[in-house]
Amino acid sequence: MQLDLFYELAVPDFAMRNEAQVFQDTLDELALAETCGFRTAWFAEHHFMRGYSHSSAPDLVLAAASQRTRTLRLGHAIVTLPYHHPLQVAERLATLDVLSIGRLEFGFGRGFSPHEYAAFGIDMNHSRGLVEESLAVLRQAFTGMPVQFTGKHFKIENAEILPKCVQQPHPPLWMAAVSPDSFELAARLGVGVLVGQFKPWFMVQSDIEHYRAAWKKYQGDTEEPARVGMTVGLMCLEDGRRARELANLHITWFYRELLKQTAPVLKQLHAGYEYYKKMGSLKLVTEKTLNLTALETLGMVVAGDPAHCRQKLETYRDAGVDHLLCAISTGGIPSEAAQASMRILADHVIPHFAD
Repeated sequence: MQLDLFYELAVPDFAMRNEAQVFQDTLDELALAETCGFRTAWFAEHHFMRGYSHSSAPDLVLAAASQRTRTLRLGHAIVTLPYHHPLQVAERLATLDVLSIGRLEFGFGRGFSPHEYAAFGIDMNHSRGLVEESLAVLRQAFTGMPVQFTGKHFKIENAEILPKCVQQPHPPLWMAAVSPDSFELAARLGVGVLVGQFKPWFMVQSDIEHYRAAWKKYQGDTEEPARVGMTVGLMCLEDGRRARELANLHITWFYRELLKQTAPVLKQLHAGYEYYKKMGSLKLVTEKTLNLTALETLGMVVAGDPAHCRQKLETYRDAGVDHLLCAISTGGIPSEAAQASMRILADHVIPHFAD
């Protein structure tokens, strides 16, 4: 199991860091990350979510990171395809792959915010169709040949994408997956799955089994293996009590904010988002009852000393998680603590899973 990093670029008021400092601290952390043995740094795309996430232009952050690093792979997780024209997505991905000399990882998905869809003038009920057509356009663009495409949402004639991707045939493809149907679709498309912080571990574990079974069904024994990436809030320090204090303040705040951000999609059910309503009805965690103990019980957060973290992370590895996206800066955790955690993971945790 590889350990990666995951960033939302949170700027909570209580953390006493402004936007500029958060961005600079993040770039410093990425420079450290590749010396610590982390494989990939992933950046989310969100809009109009003050405090929770200021990562509205992750491709620009990745471009900056490409010049601060040499071996760290750079992940877009995810490009919210309905918000963008697929030709522009193809151009930006190729540019990032060139700037990083072939280190780009491309994750795509639909997003979950009705406010974002409304602001960009996109009908949320068309999200699945937009993603499917956009992906078809992108697959054509990756061939290097001019794109010719006619669909419900896009009509494209003789559009050659420049520059060309360095990686051939294209950067690794990943798809955000929440519902079981999405895991099935990812297997059918032959792409990896990225599991966010929306669901408790026992549900994700079932989804991983379903995905791997579907992969065998659709892909057979291909050279390209099934790939599972999962995000988890993580704080690992020699002083386990201090790690839990930081997690209790920052990571718990993050999940409370996440509940607020997902509430609108639960209130008004859009086509293709029925599963969010089902998750909401579970009421496993509410904003009032949410705390660190609950998050740990649900397998969404790991916080403690190295021995504790190794033991907890083994659960994900044994269930088939290939890439653990460690959200070590979640909720505005101070960069000094995040960097200390990275060094501890490098010395005591990453080698444990390298085998």
